Amino acid sequence: MGNSDFSQMDFSALKQVDVRTVSPDTLVDINDIKVNAKLPKEERILDFIRQIGNPYCYRCGKVVVKISFNDTDATLEDRMESLLRMM
Repeated sequence: MGNSDFSQMDFSALKQVDVRTVSPDTLVDINDIKVNAKLPKEERILDFIRQIGNPYCYRCGKVVVKISFNDTDATLEDRMESLLRMM
């Protein structure tokens, strides 16, 4: 898959995969992904996407994983600090 293939990918459709109905057999196991750490950052990202197929929905062993991101400036550290303060 070349760079032009990424411009043709419908990432919005990839985000919409429903973990309740997707067949785990169609998903790539993230444990099988091997990214060459010697590649420049951009090429490592492209290599990961090439291998994983759908970066928003994949398997980790027998578990189906779905990730999403909020449109916010808050970092993980900000959220963890907020959570700890609430406790």
